[in-house]
Amino acid sequence: MLILGKSTYCTSLMDIAEKVEAYYAEAHHFKNGVAFLRQLVLKTDLEETYKWNFPTYTLDKKNVLAICKFKHHFGIWFFNGVFLNDPENLLENAQKGKTKAMRHWKFFSEKEINPTKVSTYLNEAIENQKKGIEPIRPSNTKKPTTSLPAELKNALDTNPTAKNAFEKLPPYKQREYATYITEAKREKTKLSRLDKILPMIGKGKGLNDLYR
Repeated sequence: MLILGKSTYCTSLMDIAEKVEAYYAEAHHFKNGVAFLRQLVLKTDLEETYKWNFPTYTLDKKNVLAICKFKHHFGIWFFNGVFLNDPENLLENAQKGKTKAMRHWKFFSEKEINPTKVSTYLNEAIENQKKGIEPIRPSNTKKPTTSLPAELKNALDTNPTAKNAFEKLPPYKQREYATYITEAKREKTKLSRLDKILPMIGKGKGLNDLYR
């Protein structure tokens, strides 16, 4: 475990602060616009940090929003914006097909910023984070089981070491062994192949590891 000394920690904080200040100080046609949004955000309880090359604002180390600027627009990314009330449909999916919860509020000039309206969205995003409102992460599902030919299944059932090792192999390696036995047409060939692969399985090796 890496333990940062006090000086290292302070330096890290300084680096973040410098990056944030450099972002807002940069000569850009939306410089005043992002500065205005920053003023509104800093009135909240959010902590200012820097991630993914953008000033990012967090609550209890959870990402709530980021302020962004581009060639043709600037705005706010709400990381869980999908849960915000948006009666005027001001929010857009940040990247359709890629992002599910993030929503983007675009501005094309500083004059478009309504402080009261923006603050309403900011406060709701903060309250949602305090309540723990966020997408339900998919639970870990069991790996799909591989259908084994009877000969391989019986051989593994009688060899606990090989069976235990086989169950630890990734599914694609299990399938390779199953296919190797299934493709044998003659019973004698299947038995011969079993004799070959059981020691390999017992060592945790895949059928084609030698060629990978």
